[in-house]
Amino acid sequence: MGTGDPSGMGLAHALASSMGGIKTTGDLVARMQLNKMRLPEAKRYVADKLGVSLLDLSDSTVMRTLREDLDIGVVTAVPGLAKGLEAKARIAELLDIRINCVERMKEKIGAPLR
Repeated sequence: MGTGDPSGMGLAHALASSMGGIKTTGDLVARMQLNKMRLPEAKRYVADKLGVSLLDLSDSTVMRTLREDLDIGVVTAVPGLAKGLEAKARIAELLDIRINCVERMKEKIGAPLR
């Protein structure tokens, strides 16, 4: 995973959280860990925000449906659903966190995203 590897961060998140990355909620849990939460606390926080059990966090079928319903991004793009920065903005709002690239985008457009 070199400096120019476009999937490097995604792989790091998936491996670090051992929860399958964006296939489940590994990316969300990893974001909470980056916000200074320990793994058990991060999992509980995400589960509470999503309204699911801790076991559901690693269930790819449950999470695929929920991620589509919440419009927070899925592995394979679905026409009409959020991807990229739009999905990140929705994740930031859902988890009540600050994501730097989302904040920079808000500054550029000079308005809230919703």
